[in-house]
Amino acid sequence: MGESVMSALPAVLLLVIGILVILVLFLWRDRNQWKKALHQILRRLDLAISGTEQEAACDESLDSAITEKLNQLIVITKMNCEDAQRDKNLVKGLLSDISHQVRTPLTNIMLYAGILKENCGTDDNKKMAEQIQQQSEKLNFFMKELVRSSYLETEMISAEVERNSIDQLIGQACQSIELSALKKHIVLEIEECGKYGWFDLKWTREALVNVLDNGVKYSPEGSVIKVATEFYDSFFCIKVADQGIGIEEKEQGAIFQRFYRSPRVAKEQGLGIGLYLAREIVEKQNGYMKVQSALGEGTTFYIFLPYHKT
Repeated sequence: MGESVMSALPAVLLLVIGILVILVLFLWRDRNQWKKALHQILRRLDLAISGTEQEAACDESLDSAITEKLNQLIVITKMNCEDAQRDKNLVKGLLSDISHQVRTPLTNIMLYAGILKENCGTDDNKKMAEQIQQQSEKLNFFMKELVRSSYLETEMISAEVERNSIDQLIGQACQSIELSALKKHIVLEIEECGKYGWFDLKWTREALVNVLDNGVKYSPEGSVIKVATEFYDSFFCIKVADQGIGIEEKEQGAIFQRFYRSPRVAKEQGLGIGLYLAREIVEKQNGYMKVQSALGEGTTFYIFLPYHKT
């Protein structure tokens, strides 16, 4: 009996080995098939990510089902993007309209309050007119900050770079802050250059106004703000130099952060949006900003923008 078992053992071993070989070959074949199927799915996912619809086979295979679902996902995503863009454009239009509708009467109130204050007969009337003017100016300030904030929240900054006059840019920006400068008897010294650069006039004006407004706000009465332009191979640079309170070196990297406000100016009106928005606008045009300052020695902002078409 023992001898018969021993003689049958090699045959059993050969049978087991044969079965294992067949099983390995079967699994290897399936492995290659699964690998091929996964590569096919990855390729279809890449096409779906790029927004390309794919033709599905008219059968009930897994590949066909995956393709159909991906096509449905692409269609839904495109519809959602179109809806989002439409809503975004609607918000842009509403913000622009609201801003215009509010600013115009607000400007008139400020103007008439100033005239009323100058022509009031009694001291009480003058005080009331002055209160109207102060409160309307405060409301105007918060309206501007609200509009600035909305630019960021709705991603409204879409710069269209064109060849524009640098002098026109600086002139329009200085005109926007002329009244606030006059109230503090601040002199704006502008060096004209007669040259052109590549930038979006509207948005770059907004950025420059924010920098100039910052200079007026933190400069003493009777001081000077100088605006000049320098030119390099690829960039031109608008320099805005004030004689204000200056910025500590440790804060100079933080002033461009959103909502950042130095503890030294916490009592001043502001939300910490202006410089952040200015840098966002400049960077969207392949430019950059720098600052040079020291406490009590004023601040110089440098706005670099493309001098030639990029």
